[in-house]
Amino acid sequence: MNTLIRAVRPWGQALSDVLITDGKITGVEPHAGARAVPGDTTVVEGRGRLLVPSFSDVHVHLDSTRIGLPFRQHTGGPGVWTMMMNDRQNWRNAEVPLQERVNNTLGRMIARGTTRVRSYAQIDVDCRLERFDAVMAAKEQFKGQADVDIIAFPQAGLLLEDGTVPLMDQALKAGANVMGGIDPCSLDRDPARHLDIVFGLAEKYQVPIDIHLHEPGELGVFSTDLVIERTRALGMQGKVTMSHAYQLGSVSEATTRRLIDEFAELDISMASVAPGSAGVAGQLPIPLLAEAGVRMGLGEDGQRDYWSPYGNTDMLDRTWQLAFTHGFRKDELIEHCLAIATVGGASILDPSATRLKGTAHRPGVEVGDPAELLLLDGETVASAVMDRGTDRTVIHRGKVVAEQLELI
Repeated sequence: MNTLIRAVRPWGQALSDVLITDGKITGVEPHAGARAVPGDTTVVEGRGRLLVPSFSDVHVHLDSTRIGLPFRQHTGGPGVWTMMMNDRQNWRNAEVPLQERVNNTLGRMIARGTTRVRSYAQIDVDCRLERFDAVMAAKEQFKGQADVDIIAFPQAGLLLEDGTVPLMDQALKAGANVMGGIDPCSLDRDPARHLDIVFGLAEKYQVPIDIHLHEPGELGVFSTDLVIERTRALGMQGKVTMSHAYQLGSVSEATTRRLIDEFAELDISMASVAPGSAGVAGQLPIPLLAEAGVRMGLGEDGQRDYWSPYGNTDMLDRTWQLAFTHGFRKDELIEHCLAIATVGGASILDPSATRLKGTAHRPGVEVGDPAELLLLDGETVASAVMDRGTDRTVIHRGKVVAEQLELI
């Protein structure tokens, strides 16, 4: 199957025609007007828009979404356990069934330009595998429009409620392809045992790991050092992601540099949700992570759910938020945020994929790259992040799957 994208500007550069064959970019040539095309070629009119890689949302909770439902008052309290209990008390009482909510949210994400997803699926003694099953069903429903990885996620910890670990094992056996962990010290209060279970199940099922870390300052560094220790000892290089990790850069300059160097050495990646003022000051600096070659991706987290009223399925909005919360003004750094949200996240989902090499690197739209693409209106890439226009065409595996925010 051939597709010709006519008159687009890859990463804002010169007007070009881009040829796609069997899901990969096979040609990028200067735009030559209304050139003749073979009869078996589908033509997509770029109309001078930008061409960038499609979004990779590597930190989203599809199973807790209230996207599309009436806006509700936020009722959560402080702390992970309190918020989790608030979710537990409310998630079954939404206006429409869970499966409909999950499908609607994933469909909207695709329509706005996301074709690669890593979603959490909460597993605990309350919901058991019900939420996991809903995300699995959505993955199957939209398999022609997006690739979805599923994290078996112990939101309530692994040790606080009897029966959680066997449920995690069941989910991995049933198709979850990432093993999750969360706050080994502050939630389960037994970090060695918690991480032994996480790494043990990951090894058993040969899947990567995603650690949800909200722990502050030195406590967060302590938990991270335990993750680093196990990653090195078990040969898990390239298979571990630290999500959130808001405060790893808050202890000292020496600790910041050491963690970045060890992340680079062990190929530990990072997933951010572009937190607001409460989290941004203590984060590891994006330019230093890029300089060291640490893989970094972006995600929308929960979306208008029982944890937070924020989120709208649009990763371009979240890209703006990443740039804004870090105080970036230079075009290069704003564009780098879009690179993080697209190819940066893709390299977390597939460590063999092209990786960002510094803040000026703009891969993903060259010959040989997978045809996971987004046509987007904007004068420049930086202006597109600022303006967040809605004139979009979304391409997955070389095929148009959404046009101007309307799912096909």
